[in-house]
Amino acid sequence: MKVNGFLGNNKADNYEELSETMFKILKLWAAENPSYFHTWTNLTKNPKVHASPRSLTSKELNDIRVSGPKAFRDIQVDESNILTWQGLIVPDNPPYNKGAFRIEINFPAEYPFKPPKISFKTKIYHPNIDEKGQVCLPIISAENWKPATKTDQVIQALVALVNDPEPEHPLRAELAEEFLKDKKKFNKNAEEYTKKHSEKRPSD
Repeated sequence: MKVNGFLGNNKADNYEELSETMFKILKLWAAENPSYFHTWTNLTKNPKVHASPRSLTSKELNDIRVSGPKAFRDIQVDESNILTWQGLIVPDNPPYNKGAFRIEINFPAEYPFKPPKISFKTKIYHPNIDEKGQVCLPIISAENWKPATKTDQVIQALVALVNDPEPEHPLRAELAEEFLKDKKKFNKNAEEYTKKHSEKRPSD
């Protein structure tokens, strides 16, 4: 199936039109690929595929604020740009439980068909997060992303990764090696780095 002129040159001009267009394309694709009909059926049952990125992120933001997760605090959003969030990750496990880490979540115009991007604004000594704040998080990788995934699930996965590093998939090979060969030394260095660079943890 070939779709000509998909989204043209103004893909982000109208979020409602964007979602509707992508929905129609998915529908046509499913019709031409019967083996994926079950996947299509499940997808269309999810209201996320019908909502615009702005309305969807607004609803998800409200849900997260209502649930009040202890590991994601101080959520800041400019209402004129609901597609960009900032907040504090508050880990439970040492050595990162000595501070808090500010992150930024950016939702693309194609959300939820494309995953959000997460970056750390606070420096962190972690094998899965590089010096620029980029994070290796499988749930939002292009090959693993599913439109039905909610932002709170992404945040939960991020918190879990911070609490328990995965040296098998590092962005900083030297830290992964240190973690595997001398975890005591790694924890000492990470704790000192956290105390020096992290933000203050919320008191409540």
